[in-house]
Amino acid sequence: MVNGSKTFISNGHHCGLLIVVCKTNPAEAARGVSLLVVEQPGEQPGFRRGRLLHKIGQKGQDTAELFFDDLRVPAENLLGGEEGQGFYQLMNQLPRERLIIGVGAIAAAEAALEHTLAYVRERKAFGKRLLDFQNTRFRLAERRTEVTLGQVFIDHCIQRLIAGALDAETASMAKWWCTQKQCEIVDECLQFFGGYGYMLEYPIARLYADARVQKIYGGTNEIMKELIARGLD
Repeated sequence: MVNGSKTFISNGHHCGLLIVVCKTNPAEAARGVSLLVVEQPGEQPGFRRGRLLHKIGQKGQDTAELFFDDLRVPAENLLGGEEGQGFYQLMNQLPRERLIIGVGAIAAAEAALEHTLAYVRERKAFGKRLLDFQNTRFRLAERRTEVTLGQVFIDHCIQRLIAGALDAETASMAKWWCTQKQCEIVDECLQFFGGYGYMLEYPIARLYADARVQKIYGGTNEIMKELIARGLD
């Protein structure tokens, strides 16, 4: 039986399948963790979905609390068929997860740049397009360079993943650098919109609100730096 609660669960409110990380041997540390598959959780006695959590961004995706009270899970629903493998299974997929976050970060940064370029080509101030001002051109040239560098690095990481050679250190670099640049680029792009950039009807405002959590989930960027630093010893 599974008891406990979990919070910040993406898609937790409408999911039809759950993979639950739980302690199957409290006497062990990492070796006491297993992954259990809960099918159709909403129909299972002992399972309850909590409230939808209100986030500052990514409002198209639900995030919820989940509660487990003597939830019975069949033994055959042990993921991998062997108890105590949960920690290894999770760690084995972390580089892939962090690369996925990096991919999304660079894609969002590129989208922010494209929205901004479309705006500054049309918006005028003092009789000139915003794009005609040297400050605008230089700042967006820098952002274009950063997006391109990020795309090249992400492509490199994808190649390593396909080859089975993406290590935790490189994946951490991708997650940290790309999400950091995403937030910086979106913030600077928003500035060109002036007050309109603060209005959620504009895509740049939604990109800004959605970006902040990227530096938190999948392992905070501080943890990413720690993982990278371990390779320096």
